[in-house]
Amino acid sequence: MKPQVGFALASFLFLAACSQEDSTTDTMRIAVASFAMETCTFCPRPTDIEHFEFYGEPFSGDAVLESGGASRAFARTASEYQDVEVIGVYAVRDPVGGSMGSWVTERAFDKFAGEIVTRLAAIEDLDAVYLPLHGAMAVTGIPRPEAELVRRIKAELGDIPIAITYDLHANEDAEIAEYADIVLIVKRFPHYDFGLMGERAARLLIRTVRGSYEPVLEVRRPNIAFATVYGGTHQGVPRDMMERARRWENRRPDVYVSVAMGFPFADVPDMGMSVFVQTNGDRALASEIADDMAQYIWSRRDEFEYDIPKLSEGVEQGLVALDAGKGPLVLANLSDRLGDATHIFGQLLERGRSNFVVATIEDASAIETIKKDYAVGDAIEITIGGHTSELAGAPVVIDGVVSFIGAYDIGGSVESDLVALSFGDNNWVLLTPDRYQVTTRSILDHANVPVDEIDIFVVKSRNHFRRGFMETGLAKTAVVIDAPGHGPADIGQLQFKNLPEGTYSRFLSE
Repeated sequence: MKPQVGFALASFLFLAACSQEDSTTDTMRIAVASFAMETCTFCPRPTDIEHFEFYGEPFSGDAVLESGGASRAFARTASEYQDVEVIGVYAVRDPVGGSMGSWVTERAFDKFAGEIVTRLAAIEDLDAVYLPLHGAMAVTGIPRPEAELVRRIKAELGDIPIAITYDLHANEDAEIAEYADIVLIVKRFPHYDFGLMGERAARLLIRTVRGSYEPVLEVRRPNIAFATVYGGTHQGVPRDMMERARRWENRRPDVYVSVAMGFPFADVPDMGMSVFVQTNGDRALASEIADDMAQYIWSRRDEFEYDIPKLSEGVEQGLVALDAGKGPLVLANLSDRLGDATHIFGQLLERGRSNFVVATIEDASAIETIKKDYAVGDAIEITIGGHTSELAGAPVVIDGVVSFIGAYDIGGSVESDLVALSFGDNNWVLLTPDRYQVTTRSILDHANVPVDEIDIFVVKSRNHFRRGFMETGLAKTAVVIDAPGHGPADIGQLQFKNLPEGTYSRFLSE
């Protein structure tokens, strides 16, 4: 190497090192905290502190950064940047039974929100906060809990940048934009993109702190509501709507377009669809896009809801397809939010069908009886299901064999009891102590169900099952059935008290 070249290279490396050393003197500190729930206020049991702590105390420290897909992606993406430290603060676990819980008590909200605020305030030189939330929590006495959480954080910490990511079924309006700086919502249902939203939140929050992104939010409310079953983004207007949002994002730099479909089983004043448009300092552009999205959604309002078969009609439709060689078949009960409904189960028994599995029936009492008095291989006659309310259907008597007694993670990263009973001609039913939405074959394999010999899968799901059953090719036909329950497709059956004025739904207007 020539001397002058070597000297120049050495000087460059020295200056680069000095520059890097200078940049490390002021490390950016971002905290992560979470308190999320999808609340079905029409269910009977309130959600209190013990329900959130059923699976254990809230996560803290590094465990917070591993507590969900969005948090993991956020931390991983932030680690790509120099001089950025991500601090896991506090993450409340999902409540036992998930959305089978009704109104969150004010004391539970105050406890967990207060802990988040206190722990954030104890961090020195904090630059920003990331909150992976759901968006459909309902709290007694607090109309907009997510906005209230962010308001309390800023009241304590000052005007610190805060980024939020939401589930697609969020109920939110412009109030959250008064406090949060960045709002991003997943676009897929079934959900695949929580990680992507976590990545985007990390990059935008870091840019905001460093001054290269000036977050501007515009919010619109199309004032439309519909049951979650209609929101599958694999087809129809939900697919077209999300594609329109992506086109806006691809056409203009630093634009993020989010649509929340709402969660109609939370009777709250911001229930229904909302549009959030994020730009880099361009209020006019954000308004233009938000208006376009809201007008487009409103113009297609009549296409969201359509006829979904009721119980016997839906079962018959599925069985006709199965008998025509279009199986295996999924029969999905969209409305059971307590977990013990037996409607489709009873239909299959009445019709003498074979090679089916029902996954799952919530029945803690039956599980305790089986664990106490039976072993695997024992013959058994036992009554299961249909115990929470008249909406659950009649209890079912099983005369068969105990085929599995064990445990499985149905929530909270903690294993819960799992029992499988077999009966008749290769028929199976799985029992769990709480409601569990089966979305893949994993729990069936775990319980030794001969999945590849099953013709009919009965699940308690609306769209999430498509990921593990339809998109993998495990099943060829799916029929979603509007059986009786606390989460009907016809939301006109629900007794709303806080519905936003003028909310449109085909069923509300009939």
